[in-house]
Amino acid sequence: MERTQVKAKLWLADNKDEPIMGDGKAALLKAIEEEGSLNKACKKVKISYKHAWLMLKEIEESVGEPIIIKKRGGKAQGTSLTEKAISLLDTYNTYQNILAQTVYDNTFWEVIGLKISARNQMRGKIIEVKKEGLIASIKISIEPTTITAVITKEAADALDIKKDDKAVAIVKATEVMIGKE
Repeated sequence: MERTQVKAKLWLADNKDEPIMGDGKAALLKAIEEEGSLNKACKKVKISYKHAWLMLKEIEESVGEPIIIKKRGGKAQGTSLTEKAISLLDTYNTYQNILAQTVYDNTFWEVIGLKISARNQMRGKIIEVKKEGLIASIKISIEPTTITAVITKEAADALDIKKDDKAVAIVKATEVMIGKE
């Protein structure tokens, strides 16, 4: 029997559920940010210059403001993103990371199916949540000890983890570590 896979598409939508951008437009914005040139960005994402302009125009119409800054002439010439475009791209990337950490993780499907292969499941209470940059450190009191899980900030935000929440720590061993006394 052929194995099936889960696939998902993500796009940002406005408050009327009209799409603002998905994979293609996000890739174009990322390429502009990295290359500093619309022409180079088009080559990187393998689309025509005209198609890129149409995509940028669609985003601008959706958000109601410019998303790129064009500078002509001299050494400073090129294309850069506006604060709005950077914000859109950051939001898109955050949700894309959450999607990747859940939908494409087999453990996620085991958990929502109420079956999980990991036997190392420990129930406890969250005693501390620290978020710094892209990382969240979660301390869970599991009598008689405390364990710390390091996850992404986006995952912690998506789970809405707070102090005093009840939680299940699931240890999934993908490597063996060795300590020496």
